[in-house]
Amino acid sequence: MKTMSDHKKPELLAPAGDMEGVRTALRYGADAIYCGGPFLQMRASKVGFTREELAQASREIHEAGKKLYVTVNVFARNDEIPALAEYVEFLKEIGVDAVIVSDLGAIAQIRETVPDMEIHVSTQANCMNWRAAKVYYDLGVKRIVLARELTLQQIAEIRANVPEDLELEAFVHGAMCMSYSGRCLLSAYLAGRSGNRGECAQTCRWNYYLMEEKRPGEYFKIEEDDRGSAILSSKELCCIEHLKEFEEAGICSFKIEGRMRTPFYTATVVNAYRMAIDGAAPIAALRKELDTVSHRPFCTGFYFGDPNQLIPDTEGYVRDWLFVATALEASKNGLLRIETRNPFAVGDTIEFLSPGHTGTPFAVSSITNEDGEPLDRSATPMRILTISAPDGIKAGDILRKKI
Repeated sequence: MKTMSDHKKPELLAPAGDMEGVRTALRYGADAIYCGGPFLQMRASKVGFTREELAQASREIHEAGKKLYVTVNVFARNDEIPALAEYVEFLKEIGVDAVIVSDLGAIAQIRETVPDMEIHVSTQANCMNWRAAKVYYDLGVKRIVLARELTLQQIAEIRANVPEDLELEAFVHGAMCMSYSGRCLLSAYLAGRSGNRGECAQTCRWNYYLMEEKRPGEYFKIEEDDRGSAILSSKELCCIEHLKEFEEAGICSFKIEGRMRTPFYTATVVNAYRMAIDGAAPIAALRKELDTVSHRPFCTGFYFGDPNQLIPDTEGYVRDWLFVATALEASKNGLLRIETRNPFAVGDTIEFLSPGHTGTPFAVSSITNEDGEPLDRSATPMRILTISAPDGIKAGDILRKKI
């Protein structure tokens, strides 16, 4: 199987919304992790790390020999620029490897305050051409997170026309904003919450109906779906079959979306892309792994010049698997101690997911509670139980079940 091992492999960049996400991403093979702190980040209301959590994340990530990038990608207001100076000094002090920034004023402030802080330009900045990329380079930027609207051919043209040491990063997997590079006013208009300030209400995911103006109260479905139609909600990105083409186009960092996703998502997706980069399993098998997490139908975005494929269809979400539990310790003597997440029962077939492997099935023949009493099924999340399981499962492994 052809791998990327003959030269420096592309970086696998994973999201984290909390410390569990950090540890999961590290365990399943991320080379670098991006997250947001308490200031100027695009997921402020949900997944902003405190300063203490950022310091802890930095320690654990660097102990593992990996890198930490912190998003500072909101477009700053006048009164936020002075506070940015103090904040970026803190980020440098705790060892953050780079900041991800959209705003030109913020880039200038960071360069002035901490000249040796590595800066990555966010996809929010919508960098679409090599001239813009060179302007950022001249400002001291190390990496461009390219606009999602680019084709691989256009990316290759950018690569050919910018300095060799300017790095290019691109998303390869995950949900996409209906505004693609993220500059959207829909949430602010409908919900009074600006997506460009980290407060998006996900209004493009809502279900919508048509109403003819002379027939108020009469609603017409756009598609035949009893939940309505999410006409503005894009399909999700999945490019696992095309990583070699990304690398040939000049991408050095493969980015996974999903700071607001579960550890199950992080483990499954990071593991699949890690194995793809390493050539550790057939791509067809890894593509099936990606179907075990909840997602909208997959597409390849704009990369191959077919934006019409982004349009949602009647399939809705793919939800064929459940995140059942996390292994708390290694299985031993046919038993495994777990922390539950979703229901399962005696007789169910469960799969465990270990780093560097695809899912391995086994049948559950017994469940016991904390007091050693037998149960027919588990229906309560975050409960500590013991189940029958084969040896070989490790602490931290994810357990899942096909619905």
